[in-house]
Amino acid sequence: MATPTSIDGEWATRTGGALSGKQRRQLMATVTRALPALLADRARLALGRRGAGRLDFGGLHLPDSALARAAEAEAHESLSPHVLGHSYRTYYFGRVLADLDGARYDDELVYVSCLLHDLQLEHPTPNRCFAVTGAERAVAFAAEAGATPAQLHAIGTAIATHITPGDGKNLSDPGRFIYAGASVDVIGSRLADLDPAWVDELLHRHPRHNFSKHMVTALTNEAAAMPHGRTHWLNTRTALRQLTRYSPFPE
Repeated sequence: MATPTSIDGEWATRTGGALSGKQRRQLMATVTRALPALLADRARLALGRRGAGRLDFGGLHLPDSALARAAEAEAHESLSPHVLGHSYRTYYFGRVLADLDGARYDDELVYVSCLLHDLQLEHPTPNRCFAVTGAERAVAFAAEAGATPAQLHAIGTAIATHITPGDGKNLSDPGRFIYAGASVDVIGSRLADLDPAWVDELLHRHPRHNFSKHMVTALTNEAAAMPHGRTHWLNTRTALRQLTRYSPFPE
């Protein structure tokens, strides 16, 4: 029987996030297709050609379910200021991009998933991807907080797959929602689509605290702990650490 090549939630759980050779080649093809858009985005930023994507913070209502409130409390208790701010910014960036793309999404689900998506980023586990162990931890927490089986599956899959490179489309999918929002915050992907004044307001509400420097350290530690995982591959094949270090945010 052929070895499955899909880099999905089932694969993540089964392998702990270890990539096969064929999966590495698939990722390279995906990244190659996405590169022109990233370069074009950086060119727009350099030329000052910015979009108008934004949210009205004054009229914004965040999810207020018991699960959402529990996720907020868990994030504040478990995450460093660097990662906590990143988690909130991931949600806000993801919402703006989803709205720009006309994508419909479950706001409670993406909010909880964004807040919990990096629970294990600062705690690498030898030979297991942080996104996989983070998904397991988030699912266990959400189960205790009363999430339904469907919600647990969606949260686990979203977090386990959120670091898989993609084209950023279909932000209705929670994993792609996190990927898109986090990509803005980590490397500045699609930052040119956003209103710069709104971005400044978001950074005032949720400061970066030298996030890029902290993230480079986390990526380095994760790659060392999981040499066959996606983070190691991204660091060595796509210059993720360099893109993160020189992200287009003032720090």
